Amino acid sequence: MPRRGCGSLLVKLIDHQNGVVSAEEIDWYLDALAEPKRATLARLRQTILDILPDAEQGISYGVPAFKVGGKTIAGFAAFKNHLSYLPHSGSVFPQLRDELGGYSLSSGALRFSIGEPLPAPLVEKLIAVRLAQAFPG
Repeated sequence: MPRRGCGSLLVKLIDHQNGVVSAEEIDWYLDALAEPKRATLARLRQTILDILPDAEQGISYGVPAFKVGGKTIAGFAAFKNHLSYLPHSGSVFPQLRDELGGYSLSSGALRFSIGEPLPAPLVEKLIAVRLAQAFPG
């Protein structure tokens, strides 16, 4: 006898495979945030997608992440007093030291103000460095 609900589970699994549920997970993450965090990170998400239109969206380690060719290239997170851009590599920031002078950094996070989105040209440089690392040559 077939179990009830298996059809909807199968649809969810197929959608997850196709990235539909993953994008929704980021929607849910953003929806749970108060303003202006939500708007600032929604803008960052759109900037990332403008640069990486074919990126696979999802949640990795509890925060939004964007993958290309199976490798995580960018991500972001919200915290009580700041937001973070996450390059998913500890060697991205040293290559952009001059451009990142006004930001607080750790090896894996660039912290920025809750109400001020990262400039798109900076995000583009961060992603370019990470892509070059992930896909050398």
